[in-house]
Amino acid sequence: MPLASFEDVVGRGTWTPEVALANRLRSVLSDEIRVYRVIRAPQGFDARFSALRRRYTYRIADNVDAVDPLRRHDTVAYDRGLDVDAMDEAAQCLLGLHDFAAFCRRRDGATTVRTLLKYGWSRDDRGVVVADVQADAFCHSMVRALVGAMVRVGEGQFSPETIREILGARVRDPRMIVMPAHGLSLEEIVYPPDHLVGQRAEEARNTRSLPEATTD
Repeated sequence: MPLASFEDVVGRGTWTPEVALANRLRSVLSDEIRVYRVIRAPQGFDARFSALRRRYTYRIADNVDAVDPLRRHDTVAYDRGLDVDAMDEAAQCLLGLHDFAAFCRRRDGATTVRTLLKYGWSRDDRGVVVADVQADAFCHSMVRALVGAMVRVGEGQFSPETIREILGARVRDPRMIVMPAHGLSLEEIVYPPDHLVGQRAEEARNTRSLPEATTD
């Protein structure tokens, strides 16, 4: 039965509504989700549209020594070695405002124009290949497709020019791969100051498009 108000979660206890709700959520959620605290959202806040940017990581173990069974739920074991420097270089071709239709699963009425803020590749101290991907927003399956494109680069099948061509074509390339979901982790969502969350949500709800090309 829905609660009549936020304060109804307190019941007869002496907790604040925020503490009471956090405790109630901990009692019903699985161990995979942990609620640390609850705060009141400012006026106009929208969890999806108020966000300024989102940061994901993707982990690939491309050699036997890097495969850790304890990380099997967040790291993809890959049976071919990858050239991380080439992947990092090619990833820079995708930065900025673009139509990422070639890297998204289309949805009716939804735009595929996004601003990719950061896309880098490196190895951690265990030798695992790690992607750092940040954007103002992502469309469906976009991150896993971006990772798949760079895996093709790391294998020597794609060049930076190939990546530019695929991006410009704005359609899915049959040579592309979408990497498995379990290697992907959402690391961070950044929101603006409280007094700007409503404004940001309204801006994000507007359908985005690329600027019109100009000629002299």
